[in-house]
Amino acid sequence: MLELLIYGARSQDSSRIGLEPGQELVLGRASTADISVPWDDRISRRHARLQVQSKQVHVSKIEEAENEIFLSGSGQTEFQLEPGNSFVIGSTTFQLVDSVSSFTSPRESPLEEVTFKPHELLKVKYRDADQRIDVLAHLPELILDARNDADLFHRLVTMLLSGVKHADAVAVVRLNEDDRVEVPFWERRRQAQGGFHPSGRLVKEAVKKSGSSVLHVWAAREEKPEQDDYTAVAEFDWAFCTPIEDGPAGKWGLYVAGELDHPYQAGGGRSGLDLQADVKFTELVAAIVKSVRRLNQLERQQAGLRQFFAPPILTALGDNLNTEILEPRECDVTVLFCDLRGFSQHAEDSSGDLIGLLGRVSQALGIMTAHILDFGGVTGDFQGDAALGFWGWPFSSDMAPLDACRAALAIRQAFEQIRQQPEHPLSDFRMGIGIAHGRAVAGKIGTSDQVKVTVFGPVVNLASRLEGLTKHLRVPVVLDEATAQIVRSKLDRREGRVRKLAQILPYGMEKSVLVSELLPPESQAETLTEEEVACYERAVDCFITGDWEESFRLLHAIPASDRAQDFLSLQIARSNRVAPADWDGTIRFDSK
Repeated sequence: MLELLIYGARSQDSSRIGLEPGQELVLGRASTADISVPWDDRISRRHARLQVQSKQVHVSKIEEAENEIFLSGSGQTEFQLEPGNSFVIGSTTFQLVDSVSSFTSPRESPLEEVTFKPHELLKVKYRDADQRIDVLAHLPELILDARNDADLFHRLVTMLLSGVKHADAVAVVRLNEDDRVEVPFWERRRQAQGGFHPSGRLVKEAVKKSGSSVLHVWAAREEKPEQDDYTAVAEFDWAFCTPIEDGPAGKWGLYVAGELDHPYQAGGGRSGLDLQADVKFTELVAAIVKSVRRLNQLERQQAGLRQFFAPPILTALGDNLNTEILEPRECDVTVLFCDLRGFSQHAEDSSGDLIGLLGRVSQALGIMTAHILDFGGVTGDFQGDAALGFWGWPFSSDMAPLDACRAALAIRQAFEQIRQQPEHPLSDFRMGIGIAHGRAVAGKIGTSDQVKVTVFGPVVNLASRLEGLTKHLRVPVVLDEATAQIVRSKLDRREGRVRKLAQILPYGMEKSVLVSELLPPESQAETLTEEEVACYERAVDCFITGDWEESFRLLHAIPASDRAQDFLSLQIARSNRVAPADWDGTIRFDSK
C-alpha cells in the first residue's frame, strides 16, 4: 500500500495519507483540497495534482500555483514519484512510502544468517578507516541540521552510501505495530536500477526478535539461479539490518544491501571481513544517531521544564528526568496567585494597540514568574493576565510557605519601584496576590516532547479568591490563616510581617477564612510600625467580637495613608458603629 508522509517545519505539522491506485487528488492549502496542508503559506490553495498508480504517483503542478515543486533539488512541473522518494514545496516535505507486508518466502531463505552480539565486532578493523572517520565527523551536524524526520532519513541514507562503499542500496525501515515493514526512505547507488524491497524476514529478525544487527547472505553473483520470478530480495547477494530506535512510533532500523565479488566465507575471507566492517560502521552510526536524538529529546524536555522549575529543582531532577518524581500526587503545597488589577480597563483603553498591550502584559507576567522561580517555586500555566506559582512539589519542603511569601514580597517591591518611574511601560499596572497553603494534587501533564505542570484542589481556588479580595481589602498581598500562622512563627520579621485583616466568607465558598496581609519589614519606607500593626489587629479583634465603637476608634489611630483601614471603617459606618444583632464576626461577599 502506498502512503504519502507529510512533514512540515514544526513537529506538529505532519500527517499521513493512504493512497489507492486510480485516485486523482488535489494537494493544496485550502481546507477543501483532498490533501490539505494549511500550515505552509508557500503552498497555493490548489498547488498540485496527484494521480496514484499501482507502484508510483504521477505529480503535476497546477497552473495557478505560484511556487515551484522541488524534486532532488530542482524545480519540476511534472514527474513520476517512486516509493522512498520525496518532493518539497515551501518548507514542507512530501514523501512516498510503500508499506510492504512482512513475508517469508522459500526463495528469501538465506544461505547464511549471522546475528552479531554486543561487542562482537570490537576487534574488527577497517581497511578504509580514514574515509569512514571523515564520514562520521559530519554525522552529529547532519542530525542536528535535519528539519524533520524525512530530511533526517534522506541525510542518513546518503551518508551510509558514502560510508559503506560495498552497498548498492540503503534504507530506513520501520516495523509497525502490525508487523508490517515500512520503508520511509531508501536510495540506490544507481537510480536506474529500479525499485527496492527489503527482506521482511531480515527486518523482523533484527529489530524485533534479536535487537541486534543481523546479516543475511543469499549467494554470490555466479551462484544465483536464472529465474525471472526470483524474489526482489535476491537481486542482492547480502543484506544486513541494524536496529536504531524503539519508540512509540514503532521499531526502526538501518537496512543495507549489496552484491559480493567473491563467495561469502563465514568468519573469514575478504568478503566476510568487509561485511563485518560494514556492519560495525553501521552500528556506530546507529549508536550516534540514537544518542544525538536522545540528547535532542532531553534538551526539548529541559527547555519545556525550564519555564516551570527553578534551576535547583532542575539540577535535583537530573538529566534522566525521573518521570516518577513528576507524576501527579497529593501533597502539601503553598499556592501563589498573582493577577494584574484593572486588566479589563487596560484592554478597553488599548483596543487600538492590542499587540502593544500584549507585550506589556507579557513583561508584567515575566516579572511575576521570575521571582517565583528565584525563590524555588514552580510556575503553572498562565491564566490570561494572571500567573500561578506553587511550592511543595516535586519536593516537599517546610520552607514552602516562607519562600512563597518571599516571592510575593519581591513581586510587590518590583511593581512599587516601577510605579515610581512614570515613563516605564508598566507604571500604571497594579497587581494583587493571594497565597494559600493546604493539600492539593500537583504533577505533570503532556507528552515526552512537551511537558506542562499543574496543581489543582480547593487550596488553588482559595488562593484565587484571596487575590480577588485584595481590591476590596485595599492591600496588595492577602494570606489565608494557615500561611499566616507559619509566617508569624518562622519568617524573620526583618524579611516580612503579617497583620490580621478580617474574617471573610469569599463568594462561592462555604467556609469562612481569617485573612491577613503580608507586609514588608518595618525598615522599609512607607510601611506601618510594629505598634501600628498591633493597634490595627486589636481593632480587628474588636470588630470580630462586635465592639465596633472601640474598633472604629482604634482604626482612626492608624495613619491615613494606610488604605486597609478604609474597608473596616466603611463596614462599621454603614451600621452606625453598632454590630448587627445576628453578627457572627464574618463579612460575607456576594460577588467576586
